[in-house]
Amino acid sequence: MDKHNLSPASFIGVQGKDIISFGSGQPDLPPPKEVYKILPHYSDFKYGLIQGQENLRNALSKQYPHSTADSFVITNGASEALDLTLRVISSYDHHLPKKVLITKPYYYSYPHMIKFAGMEPVFVNTKNGRIDMDDLRVKIGGCRAIIINSPSNPTGRVEAVDSLKEIEKIAQAQGTYILSDEVYKDLIYVRENYLIEGPHVVTINSFSKTYAMCGFRVGYLWSLDSKLVNDVISIKTHTSMNTNILGQEMAYEATKVPRKFIDDQLIIWEERRNLLYNGLKEMGFDLWNPEGAFYMMPKVDNALDFVWDLYKNYSVISYLGDWFGSPGRVRFSYALDVEKIEMGLSKIEDYLQTKKGA
Repeated sequence: MDKHNLSPASFIGVQGKDIISFGSGQPDLPPPKEVYKILPHYSDFKYGLIQGQENLRNALSKQYPHSTADSFVITNGASEALDLTLRVISSYDHHLPKKVLITKPYYYSYPHMIKFAGMEPVFVNTKNGRIDMDDLRVKIGGCRAIIINSPSNPTGRVEAVDSLKEIEKIAQAQGTYILSDEVYKDLIYVRENYLIEGPHVVTINSFSKTYAMCGFRVGYLWSLDSKLVNDVISIKTHTSMNTNILGQEMAYEATKVPRKFIDDQLIIWEERRNLLYNGLKEMGFDLWNPEGAFYMMPKVDNALDFVWDLYKNYSVISYLGDWFGSPGRVRFSYALDVEKIEMGLSKIEDYLQTKKGA
């Protein structure tokens, strides 16, 4: 591994007894025990429906307004849902150019997925980690789609409801598709999630974050645009075919888990957030206080050296802000237990003291 060739792939899956990873974007908390109860008796191993198993889609339809099972496609994680949706939108004969508006900082896969779909990313600025609406009003007129990610990976910020409502109106008026990536919608500390709605809205979600089921790869999209849903199914038929049916059955069991499971986990996430946020603030870092998800993104001098030196000399993993379109910052995940967060903070402080004495 070379400092100047670092990428997210350099750290994904890296484990070890002495490694403390603030990099991982997956919950370390266990899934609900209910998802495992079917395993001793499960015996269906044939191809499933391309659109997704009907029992799971029916269960999801109870969570979204004006929905039926036909409003959903079950996908291999939220990533496939985004990929398929972008490809479908790119294929349309549309009056707006093949451009997709995303905020900066952004989830590091967004620009790549947009380009894979034959479209061009357009970047809208943020103020204190939230969409700069003045900048958005200037740029959205030339964009066929916009991706909203609230709560955000990498910042943990939650968009203002007034901003989301304005984006709804603008998008509906000009025919822009809204792709609302809501994989962290159940991990909000400040208010309930605001569900964006409209004729060309596609909501992307998964069971990965809410139920700690990342490796099961069960995501979905929801839209009342039936043509788009059917066009997604058409592409999926010739790419991945059905999503893992055992994973879907386990996801179906997760839909029946009481809300208390999520509420109890929120308490843990908020405790960890406070610990890491306060610890970094006390060391002098400038950062936004996250309102959801499990990330924060402080400003860091010489960010590349910081990430590299912490890993090589202190066995602490963090993610370079450049990967998210935000040079001069570093993303920290607090998806690790309190003891490891405390240990990691201690190592970061040791590193900073060493740098001061150099």
